Amino acid sequence: ETQVRPFKDPLALFVSATFSRGFERAHTHSEMADQQKAGGDAPAHKKEKKEKKNKGGAAGGAPKPKARMDPPADYLAVRNKIFDELYAKQQAELEAKAANESKPIKITLPDGKVVEGESWKTSPFDIAQGISQGLAKACVIAKVNGTPWDLTRVFEEDSSLELVKFDDHEGKDTFWHSSAHILGQALELHTGGELCYGPEIESGFYYDTYLGDAPHPKSGKSWGGVTLSQDSYKPLDELIKSIIKQKQPYQRLVIKKADLLKMFEYNRFKHRLIETREGMDETTVYRCGDLIDLCRGPHIRHTGCVEVMKVVKNSSAYWEGKQTNEVLQRVYGISFPNKKMMKEWEEIQKEAAERDHRKIGREQELFFFHELSPGSCFFLPRGAFIYNTLMEYMREEYKQRGFHEVVTPNIYNSKLWETSGHWQHYHEDMFSFKVEDETFALKPMNCPGHCLLFKHRPRSHKELPYRVADFGVLHRNEALGALSGLTRVRRFQQDDAHIFCMPDQIESEMAGCLDFLSSVYGTFGFTFELKLSTKPEKALGAQETWDKAEAALARALDAFGKPWAMNPGDGAFYGPKIDIEIRDALKRPFQCATIQLDFQLPERFELEFIPGQGEPIRPVMIHRAILGSVERFIAILTENFAGRWPFWLNPRQAVVIPVHPEFNGYAQEVADRLCALGFMVEANVNDSEQLKRKIRNAEVAHFGYIFSVGAKEVEAGCVDVRAAGNKQQGNHSIETVIKHFTHLSSSRCHPADDFPQVAAAE
Repeated sequence: ETQVRPFKDPLALFVSATFSRGFERAHTHSEMADQQKAGGDAPAHKKEKKEKKNKGGAAGGAPKPKARMDPPADYLAVRNKIFDELYAKQQAELEAKAANESKPIKITLPDGKVVEGESWKTSPFDIAQGISQGLAKACVIAKVNGTPWDLTRVFEEDSSLELVKFDDHEGKDTFWHSSAHILGQALELHTGGELCYGPEIESGFYYDTYLGDAPHPKSGKSWGGVTLSQDSYKPLDELIKSIIKQKQPYQRLVIKKADLLKMFEYNRFKHRLIETREGMDETTVYRCGDLIDLCRGPHIRHTGCVEVMKVVKNSSAYWEGKQTNEVLQRVYGISFPNKKMMKEWEEIQKEAAERDHRKIGREQELFFFHELSPGSCFFLPRGAFIYNTLMEYMREEYKQRGFHEVVTPNIYNSKLWETSGHWQHYHEDMFSFKVEDETFALKPMNCPGHCLLFKHRPRSHKELPYRVADFGVLHRNEALGALSGLTRVRRFQQDDAHIFCMPDQIESEMAGCLDFLSSVYGTFGFTFELKLSTKPEKALGAQETWDKAEAALARALDAFGKPWAMNPGDGAFYGPKIDIEIRDALKRPFQCATIQLDFQLPERFELEFIPGQGEPIRPVMIHRAILGSVERFIAILTENFAGRWPFWLNPRQAVVIPVHPEFNGYAQEVADRLCALGFMVEANVNDSEQLKRKIRNAEVAHFGYIFSVGAKEVEAGCVDVRAAGNKQQGNHSIETVIKHFTHLSSSRCHPADDFPQVAAAE
């Protein structure tokens, strides 16, 4: 989140959906609900009304939507004919190679075992079947010499082979991308339209299609402005079941650009991508049934490998994420290789809906949004307590780890962003305005400002590493429809930090960053996975510099002692990075932390430090965030804890409840005393509520402790303590309560220790 969004070639994204998970975030126009709500059915009473309404027809007497267009879209037959001719030619060439060029080859498995095969004849699926039928059925794709490969695609030479199952990250991605092709076929059969993007995402997949009324620039054809709705789910699901039942094979075709333009002549969007792609002579398309689409692949063997699949929601999106472009219809789906997985997923969605941070935020009065400032959160006192407590926690860590907190401007002249390179790629996502004939903008990230901070005076090597941290307010001009609670906002703050160091300090600084994030995530009970993302195809800087940097990161990861994986080619264009993915209580993945090396900003800003001897040297810059956006991290925490906050973060740490109105004064006195010490304590002195109701409401509101006070407590100067979960803790003096609360706040332990144990220890 701290960096420029790297430019990616649009067609490369189109034909490589395996690497286009980020597209969902970049191109969303309006989301109906978070993905975690997607699997839940409509409430029973709403279903019943809907069924009555649609009995014998939809609302207003209109017939229910038919599953298939009648007649089907005319481009299907044309497209299929072109494919059939080219595919027959390709298969004839492959058969000729199998007959004339085949030779014995060796296929090496991950355990070192070597299996005999024949080039142009043997496929990974053949090898899997030779091991066991169960393995062959469980495999999704293969990796041949490290390259993702269709199971049915033949070997061409001696190769290493890895068989990938659904449980593997790449297997899941491929399974869901193949399922997106099933959804795309169903959409074309149901409504026609012009398909656009269809990638896998973190939990499922989606497909965009154009059904608007703008005529095609060549044919003049219009789709009439069709709008998909929940009424479309049933016919789409019917088509999906039929496609799965047919076990349609996924067929790969290498195709030249001229044939590609002819094949997709009807589709204005794919034409734009194909025509703007420079240096492309040929690419690949895949077919299953009537669906043919641009795709790098690989794919599952046939549609029958998907045992269960359904449509879960729909929304709209702008083409390429730009509000001036056409509005597309977006349909989301989910699929699994067995029904048990689908059932488990549905249960998780129901639980996730209950944990939705927007729901809990309303119930606990943490925050709200207003239409007069979309995407900018109003944090109420309880929410502000959580926000400030998180930042104070990070400040404590900064002091212990040698970081210096700075405060930098919110507004900069656009010349700063031109120097950094952000303006060329990012200015549309910035809030900019004119001041005295100069263009200024609200900062969307801190790194260019920190470069100015480093450069404002000469720096000695003795000052390095120089670690600066900044909680400055950031603004990004996200599309209105893309805003979603605290997870996608326009105004936010980050635990943003940058480290300027010498090249030979990279390894030690990375080790420090990894230790930092491990400590912080451990406090919240999060597990995490690590990946080393290496040099992408389009990158700046010498290969030798990249090699040394990647080697330093690898050594730091090895020394860290936790498992990590390579993520080839997914580094930023300015340097390699370590990607960190945390898992919450529902095992959902989130990327919050970032640790990125940057050789380019020091170059662009001509940063230098003076070494012990010789000429000034460029420092290396490390971008580092652990919480990431504090707003988004609060959303993650809210859903992870389901509103049952650890004591140190709980905006309702305790409530004092008098057993009778005559003890209201003492209850308020106790609450005031604890509040004066910084604890979030309330007194419920509402005489209109009965005692049992007060206690029940406090439990529902997730107060950490409930203190009951009556005559005995007033006389002894104590409170009767009940912890969350109705755990009786006995009577304790106010001094003991203060000591215990201080212990819980400073130790940040979760779950909270019992009162007697801590009191005895003290």
